[in-house]
Amino acid sequence: MGLKRTDEFRQDAVRIALTSGLTRKQVADDLGVGMSTLNKWITTHRDTDVVSKEDLSLAQENDRLRRENRILKEERDILKKATQFFANQKP
Repeated sequence: MGLKRTDEFRQDAVRIALTSGLTRKQVADDLGVGMSTLNKWITTHRDTDVVSKEDLSLAQENDRLRRENRILKEERDILKKATQFFANQKP
């Protein structure tokens, strides 16, 4: 039988999973729980006041900004390579 976790631990795990920007797999591994267990806790506590609306909206905004930042870095790297390619071309 697995370890019994306190309700406070479960709520903290849900809060971390929904607001940290980490994947659920990373959170589960860091906390030493299984993915299915973490997902069950998230389903159970999602509609409670474990995570405030403000924290959740900030986490969603952070996710959006991370995606945008990743795309911009990829575009920048492509432009750097194109610049190097064209700079090495002989006229």
